[in-house]
Amino acid sequence: MTRKDFRRIALNFPATSESTHMNHPDFRVCGKIFATVGHPDAAWGMVRLTPEQQEEFVGAEPAVFEPVKGGWGRKGATSVRLKSVKKSSLRAALAAAWCHRAPRALAREFESHLERFWGGRRR
Repeated sequence: MTRKDFRRIALNFPATSESTHMNHPDFRVCGKIFATVGHPDAAWGMVRLTPEQQEEFVGAEPAVFEPVKGGWGRKGATSVRLKSVKKSSLRAALAAAWCHRAPRALAREFESHLERFWGGRRR
């Protein structure tokens, strides 16, 4: 997986825009960051999960996902090792992060149409 792949998948979500935060690209749904790429370096991405989702992703694929160090990590911010992540796992993590950060009505609408978007696969 490359930064370009991460970007393409993230921007495929409804109401998503790309911006920058602390000198690296971020992806926002209705103004709220749900993912970043390129921090702490080009080998990593980050998704904003709930702590429970983080535990699930890290437990399932510890070589791919790990909590961000410090307070953000305890709140669910999760690093993604781009070299190791499979497209399906990244898509699932981005979908979880997007739904977590999206306005509730938009997240519900997306979830109700998930099968149409990606064959119903989700974590």
